[in-house]
Amino acid sequence: MKKLAIYLLRFGLNFIYFFFKLLPVKQNKVLFLSRQSNELTLDFRRVQKELKLQQPYVEIVTLCNRLEGESSGGLVHFAVTTLKSMYHMATSSVCVLDAYWPAVSILKHKESLTVIQMWHALGKIKQSGYQTLGRESGRSADIARLMKMHENYDYIIAGGKAWNPYYCASFNTTEDKLVNCGLPRIDHLLETAESNREAVLKAYPEFAGKTIVLYAPTFRRNIELHWEQLVDAVADANRREKDQYVLVVKGHPNQKLETEGKPGVYDCPEFKAVDLLAACDYLITDYSAIAIEGAILSRPTWYFVYDYEEYREKNGMNIDLFEVMPGCVFRDGKQLMERLVSADRAARTDEVSMENNPYPRRTLNAYRKNYLPENLGTSTKQVTELILKQMMQKGK
Repeated sequence: MKKLAIYLLRFGLNFIYFFFKLLPVKQNKVLFLSRQSNELTLDFRRVQKELKLQQPYVEIVTLCNRLEGESSGGLVHFAVTTLKSMYHMATSSVCVLDAYWPAVSILKHKESLTVIQMWHALGKIKQSGYQTLGRESGRSADIARLMKMHENYDYIIAGGKAWNPYYCASFNTTEDKLVNCGLPRIDHLLETAESNREAVLKAYPEFAGKTIVLYAPTFRRNIELHWEQLVDAVADANRREKDQYVLVVKGHPNQKLETEGKPGVYDCPEFKAVDLLAACDYLITDYSAIAIEGAILSRPTWYFVYDYEEYREKNGMNIDLFEVMPGCVFRDGKQLMERLVSADRAARTDEVSMENNPYPRRTLNAYRKNYLPENLGTSTKQVTELILKQMMQKGK
């Protein structure tokens, strides 16, 4: 019955889309679709601003809908948003999206439409998309193929070239469609690092003189959470180090971590994780692509992977963190904090050099060289130029 429903859905949407496609295309119109947020994302905001600067005549349309949960109200709202997106796809020259948007992949588009997938992560640390079909943390292979998951993309914005094989496997695509320029948030990180740190310290004056540790884990599906052991480890460290450490916890947007009632633990709701990177002294993550964002700012990064074997089995990894970041990866929160405290104590007392640094800087530098895109700070410009080029070519 589910397969039949999908076939009927595809037929119905293409039938409606046929009439939308009778409408004329506006060559100056660019459509942005997001399922990452219900409001304009940082990456979209930067590109749209640059588009307006380079070509003031550009008409920009943005539709954002996270489709949180599967309630009837949420599904109805997304259905309405889908119909709106179909109208705008039929009348735009370029469509930019940051996640899988069913109508983009299901429908048969005009040749005049260029679809650019500006995927919301800077790399492919963990497996996703076609790599995880049929797995416990992945999607049904039959449903994904019936829904034509990740089809109809002309270009995919990618990170460093070392990730290319995994982008191809995840999107079931070929390398010639990849554009290795990175996301505009790279430019934001570099441009706002100083002001972001000042803003965080102004909002939280109690952080002054403290060592700020940002914990930003990935989303886990069908895996039990045990992140609280890190909270306990930080509390133990504070008892020994006279309350030197502040732990800021930023859970995945789809998986909130409750911090209330935990002394010395903050969630800083007015700041996004990407902005807190500039304020933190150390980043703790796991399989999240925020590790790549941390690398952009050269933040010492530790990996808390209490479920490493289970996560690799249920979701899959593209890189072995123990091999890529030796000395930085821990299954046990207490051991991680012991190493972090050792590195921090040495850094605060100027007892550290490249040769005897308790944090392996050479490892982080090698990671930066291998996994970050070239020409850092130009991502917004490169994405914008790609959009404008497609608009001009299709308009001839």
